[in-house]
Amino acid sequence: MLKGKSAVVTGGSGGIGAAIAIELAKQGARVVIDYHSHPGGAEEVKKQITGFEGGCLTVQADVGKPSDLQKLVASAVQAFGSLDIWVNNAGIETRTSILDTTESDYDKVMQVNLKSAFFGTQAAAKQMIKQGNGGRIINITSVHEDWPMPGNTPYCLSKGGMRMLTRTAGIELAKHNILVVGLGPGAVATPINLSTMKDPSLMAKLNAAIPLGRMAKPEEIASVAAFLAGPGASYISATTIFADGGIMHQSPGL
Repeated sequence: MLKGKSAVVTGGSGGIGAAIAIELAKQGARVVIDYHSHPGGAEEVKKQITGFEGGCLTVQADVGKPSDLQKLVASAVQAFGSLDIWVNNAGIETRTSILDTTESDYDKVMQVNLKSAFFGTQAAAKQMIKQGNGGRIINITSVHEDWPMPGNTPYCLSKGGMRMLTRTAGIELAKHNILVVGLGPGAVATPINLSTMKDPSLMAKLNAAIPLGRMAKPEEIASVAAFLAGPGASYISATTIFADGGIMHQSPGL
């Protein structure tokens, strides 16, 4: 489905990003895996991709720096000849309230989650326009782009910013046939949720709040991302697709 396409996945060394990189490769794409400080994780993902048809390389980058995002674009073009799919996946959270968040907490979350998505979108779009064949930009947001999560204010704010980035960039870039789509997961079994997963009482509360009764597997989010990157999603842009097990329509913020 994605044969001949090349993709960059930021934060691709673990969690949802790793699953997306693997799924894109399964469908024929050549993938650049971005990592910040865990080369071992990136190499492990690369090993899983090696048997697939498309190529793969790992690139160290600080996605909060526009120059490093440019490096990711250049790496994809140099290795594979083009950039067709860009996935803004890198993300962190501080689990702090509006009263407890420090300036450092705020800046770090905004830099990794929102600044990287803005300038990643910019860098990818400029390359795609230069190529003249359109492209896909996928923003991994969250149900919390729209759904409050008390006690995690900077994260929610960053994801709300990604929501408007998706909508505005999708409209601006439509004339270039560049589709910009958000993918909003609910609760996913990844390291970012490890503290919840280790607490049986919190897990029971969470599962009870999800109509499907369980957290998502990273692979289930990755399959949606791959669909959004493929021909079946050729008329979807400037919006968010939620993969949340129904949680947004079931209970107040967790």
